[in-house]
Amino acid sequence: MNAVQPITNPSSATDIPSGGIRGLLMRLWPTVIAYSVILAAVIVVTKLCGATDYVGPDNDDGMRLVEVRDFLAGQGWFDLMQYRLGLNGGTLMHWSRLIDLPIASLIWFFGLFVPRETAEALALGIWPVSLILPAMLAMAVAGRRIGGVAGMHISLGLTALAIYTGNRFAPGAIDHHNAQLALVATMTAMLLDPKRRGWSYAVAGIAAAIAIAIGAETTPFVAAVCLTVAVLWAWEGKDFAAAAQSFGLALAMMISILFFATVPPRLYSMVTCDNLSLGYYSLAAIGGGLLLFCAVFASGLTKLLRFAALAVVGAGVLGSAVVIAPQCLSDPLAGLDPMLVELWLRNVSEAKSIFALARSEPFDIGAFYAAGLFGIAVCFFRILQRDRVQIHLVLLFLLAISWAIALVQVRGSTFSNLISILPLALLIIDIRRISNSDSENIAVAFVYVVTVLAGVPAAWAVGGGLISLQMQNEAQKKASEPVKEEACASREALAPLAGLPVGVVSAPSEMGVAILRFTQNRVLSAPYHRNQGGMLTELHIGMAEPQEAEAFLKGAGVTTLAFCPGDPQTRQLAKLKPDGLYAQLGKGNFPPYLEPVSKAADAAVQFFRYRPATN
Repeated sequence: MNAVQPITNPSSATDIPSGGIRGLLMRLWPTVIAYSVILAAVIVVTKLCGATDYVGPDNDDGMRLVEVRDFLAGQGWFDLMQYRLGLNGGTLMHWSRLIDLPIASLIWFFGLFVPRETAEALALGIWPVSLILPAMLAMAVAGRRIGGVAGMHISLGLTALAIYTGNRFAPGAIDHHNAQLALVATMTAMLLDPKRRGWSYAVAGIAAAIAIAIGAETTPFVAAVCLTVAVLWAWEGKDFAAAAQSFGLALAMMISILFFATVPPRLYSMVTCDNLSLGYYSLAAIGGGLLLFCAVFASGLTKLLRFAALAVVGAGVLGSAVVIAPQCLSDPLAGLDPMLVELWLRNVSEAKSIFALARSEPFDIGAFYAAGLFGIAVCFFRILQRDRVQIHLVLLFLLAISWAIALVQVRGSTFSNLISILPLALLIIDIRRISNSDSENIAVAFVYVVTVLAGVPAAWAVGGGLISLQMQNEAQKKASEPVKEEACASREALAPLAGLPVGVVSAPSEMGVAILRFTQNRVLSAPYHRNQGGMLTELHIGMAEPQEAEAFLKGAGVTTLAFCPGDPQTRQLAKLKPDGLYAQLGKGNFPPYLEPVSKAADAAVQFFRYRPATN
């Protein structure tokens, strides 16, 4: 393999004079800070204009706030139960306190000076925007390591476009996906260190452990990073020994620290596949430890023997997985009830596969998959041309894993789109150099512009939208006009609950988080796979005939039922079961055990008190 080296060409050194501001923009930190500050300012100004809420639009943003509030109210660090969600006893959440802590700290600090709601708004605005800096820094380091100053600027520019056109770093986006993106960028950048410095790979190991602890979505990517480091060690031997030792030691130590610092002691022996537990901890610690052992004692062996040692390590990790966590080798949601798969999971946009997306939103495929596929193609052809082979091999492997994950669940496309920026940055540099040397060649200039646009997922989204509009005839337009969505989960829609005694509310899952946020009630349903019992109970209530539905209401201890005709799931259940409770409520047929609560004429939600029939 060729050694990983930054590109050396005139454009990386002569395009930017060394004096004044332009001189500063040849240096890493001033450049990153400048880009990050400008991007953060633009995001804050544009995203907050017209904003009606300080919490992001995703349910996970609201649920994270509920979790943070409970933490601030005294719920223990190791107590991850959401006591107001699901059936009696609550639901054990799979999220990490590592994200709760900084948000809670910001709310506590601002709460010293301003009212609680204002403190929440400030904290929820600052936290996601603050993560722009580490994400941009990682991408700048990666771009500079492979493409010099030009690579740094192109990488920063494309990353800024990706961040701005997405919603992961917008004010109010307090879910863990923004932190995960920053960690993925960090791991990628550290693997591209041309000098194989130990500290770079130690940072990669630490970032890998934190990524696992924050959320299980990144575990396939972390596994790809571990395999990349292991193969590089087997290929290069002594030259890579320090890097492999640093990575293995950092991963094993950091995952151990995080396991004992975040997992409740009573759950040490439990294996779960949607968060850090004994399964992921043991595999990461064993894998990191065995890699460290091999790097220390086997680096001087021949290449063939090193690969044999690596095969033994792989067999050991795989054997450990089969013994300790066999369920995690398959789909983590394989145990989900078929009814939930049909009526809930298939309607979750970020959980759709490329095939489901092709059926429902075919013109959105480009936005999710084109940039990653383009990056994979660029890496592949560069390798065939023997052009910076090791750089493109590393990027190809990380990209291919991320893109393959996205084929199964579209949420993975955020990782593949981000990593694709790096091989595209190298391609843009080369095309730009050719264009500068032949400024009158319109064809080269056109290829340059097209390449830049091809690396921006938003450009594919706009193109798909325009094609969709052109292909729709009048009948299709009429058929595809969205049903007016009523604000089922708004503060105003839920206001009548304030006049009712606190109890248990049966409501569609999309309303659950808002009820938890705006009231003190417990809800049966919210869109989280660990709450299968509560979600199934709410679905049965909606589909059962009124006489049968009462048994579910009584059994779950429901005190209030929320009916929102504009809720998509409610409409689906009413259509599926025309004689069910939701369908009957939609027709104005109220069973005697449900007492309507007075509401405004234009209110989106009708609440009912549940009055058990007297014997």
